[in-house]
Amino acid sequence: MNLRRWAAGALLGLVLSLGATAQTPPRPGVGLVLSGGGARGLAHIGVLRVLERERIPVVAVAGTSMGAIVGGLYASGVSPEELQRELQSLDWAEVFANRVDRPHLSQRRKEEDYAFSGAVELGLRDGELRAPQGTVSTRVLEVLLRRLTFPVRHIARFEGLPIPFRAVATDMETGEPLVLQEGDLAQAMRASMSVPGVFAPIEWDDRLLGDGGLVNNLPVDVVRAMGARQVIAVNVGTPLAPRKSLNSLVGLTAQMVNILTEQNVKRSLASLWDDDLLVTPDLAAYGSGDFTKAADIIRAGEQAAEALVPRLRAFSVSAEAYATWRAQRQTMNLPPPRVVAVRFEGSERTQPERYVPVLDSRVGDPFDSDKAVRDTRLLAASGDYARVDFRLEPTPVGDTLVFELDDKPWGPNYFRIGLDLSTDGTGNSHFNLRISHNRHWLNLLGGEWRNQLTLGRNPRLFTELYQPLSEQVGTRGDWFVAGWLEGLGRPTSLYDAQGQETAQLQRRSVTAGLDLGQPYGRRGELRLGFWHQTWRWHERLSRVALDPSDLMRTQRIQGLRATARWDLLDDANFPRNGWRTAFTALTGSQRGTERRVERWEMEAGRADSWGVDTLSTSLRLAASRQGREQLGGVYTLGGFHQLSGLEPDQLGGNALMLGRAVWYRRLTDAPVFTRGWFVGASLEAGNTWPDARDLRPSHLRWAGSLFVGADTGLGPLYLALGSARGGSTAVYLFIGRP
Repeated sequence: MNLRRWAAGALLGLVLSLGATAQTPPRPGVGLVLSGGGARGLAHIGVLRVLERERIPVVAVAGTSMGAIVGGLYASGVSPEELQRELQSLDWAEVFANRVDRPHLSQRRKEEDYAFSGAVELGLRDGELRAPQGTVSTRVLEVLLRRLTFPVRHIARFEGLPIPFRAVATDMETGEPLVLQEGDLAQAMRASMSVPGVFAPIEWDDRLLGDGGLVNNLPVDVVRAMGARQVIAVNVGTPLAPRKSLNSLVGLTAQMVNILTEQNVKRSLASLWDDDLLVTPDLAAYGSGDFTKAADIIRAGEQAAEALVPRLRAFSVSAEAYATWRAQRQTMNLPPPRVVAVRFEGSERTQPERYVPVLDSRVGDPFDSDKAVRDTRLLAASGDYARVDFRLEPTPVGDTLVFELDDKPWGPNYFRIGLDLSTDGTGNSHFNLRISHNRHWLNLLGGEWRNQLTLGRNPRLFTELYQPLSEQVGTRGDWFVAGWLEGLGRPTSLYDAQGQETAQLQRRSVTAGLDLGQPYGRRGELRLGFWHQTWRWHERLSRVALDPSDLMRTQRIQGLRATARWDLLDDANFPRNGWRTAFTALTGSQRGTERRVERWEMEAGRADSWGVDTLSTSLRLAASRQGREQLGGVYTLGGFHQLSGLEPDQLGGNALMLGRAVWYRRLTDAPVFTRGWFVGASLEAGNTWPDARDLRPSHLRWAGSLFVGADTGLGPLYLALGSARGGSTAVYLFIGRP
């Protein structure tokens, strides 16, 4: 025995004899240490496969970050094969998405998503402008850990798991390491992986915990303190990046974390003894975020362990002894408990009990983890919670299903920013900056105040008070009332027969409404209400003399409005599947005259995909009956994807038809600063008419475009070439939804 090992062992024995900490007596067998490394940590699964094949019993596991997740699941009884199957089958884009998938949102949240990108959300609380603590959500990961650790939910101390386990985290207030050895296993694993700036920290016994890699990424000392005589350590940490990678804020931040990690890893490596074993998979081709390459990373871990098989066999035991060890670590397959109650904890601002009628988990039914996972997704889709998790609390007659909810610390005032930008080769440029404010939970029924402001070419101010009338969602009494006010400035240009602009006008209107409506969950909503509108034309620039009688005096219209919306698109910008439709009917009268006013507007769209190719089709129809408006009419067409190649709003009238088919192909699944790059083309047909009775399909004008698109945090971006029949062409740089 070498001198260093003797000294370390003597020191450990002295600490134990003095009772400074309660340690586990030395165990025969191997202590396994799994380091953090993000996606690179999936290589641990490959190493575990070889350890099991070579009959190497593990008597203690200590892990950090991703090593804590793989190690904790293995220690709880999940086999390497099951780990590989579960993690390889995950949609990692969904696992780390910063919001719930769009199909699971309520119609109200879908409206916000359609108008404003959800990539950037800020909040106002206690007079401070706040941002989320993490850029990536871990809700899906947390419920996955909860489901996989369900068989050992009753084990409070990690010493009692099929394999004793420890997770290492960092106290973000003191900077000290914290070894987690009891409590909620799923939360302990998640706390160890709280990478600063990426994943929000976890509160644990009044301490704020971050990623353990900051202080002890390869916790050899922890597994040694658990009593392991020999150690197999697997290091998958990310090495320091070369200077050429340090030319951005992201690169420098990542390097800072890696420096802290590598310094403590060096100390851990120096503590290994001669008969310990270090496994270092070749992961040079993989980064910490390459979760989509899970199969290759797992294979790299397996190959690294395979190369060390001659040394690994020194840790092997006989087939009989290994069978005994495996039998001891099997978890009992208990029948699912019966849910005797449902309770919500953690939220101070909301009333989650409103959602009880629409939860899949029901009192009196056997507990189903898949149903509980769907329920967490439904609660998260409300947009009010930074974290949604569940647990079971045993009672003498069954279990209570407890949903743990953390209110967003940057709420309840939420802000989003949108951008519309259009420029073409002729020098025509348009710009709109859009700001959304939404105040949630004005009262116990979930009242909301929504405000939207647009500055630029299309100035707009919109405000709405939305008040649910029922204490529970999804019941027959689930109605709402909404009062709203909108001020809008709509620019309109007049053109001659040759397509040359002759005048620039603006139609300024103020519209108010009061609606009674009913939501239909995630599908849509119906509204019926009273509306009143005041508007008039304003001349901005004219190259020809306009008849003063054409600039009409202020008009006032009032009547009834009915709207119906259904939205089942899987994405607002570049949908791959689903459909969306909206219908509006208005009827009323123009004050001061006997003239009736009627409008019908309909939009419908559908997306279907085959592999990486998508075909999106849409149809828009609109008609207004209130007399012929000499100055352009109610509806306009022209611009990108609105008869591409024509000038914006070049065509105007009181009736409109536009059909569009857009094909696009996703170019990459791992873009930089976007959620996807696309190449595509559109075919468009449409026109406007002075009156709905003049509408003729034979009068349709044809247009099309070729484009490269990107799904960015501020909305869709296009670089396109558009052409309309008759020779009109335009090159577009376009940000926003056409």
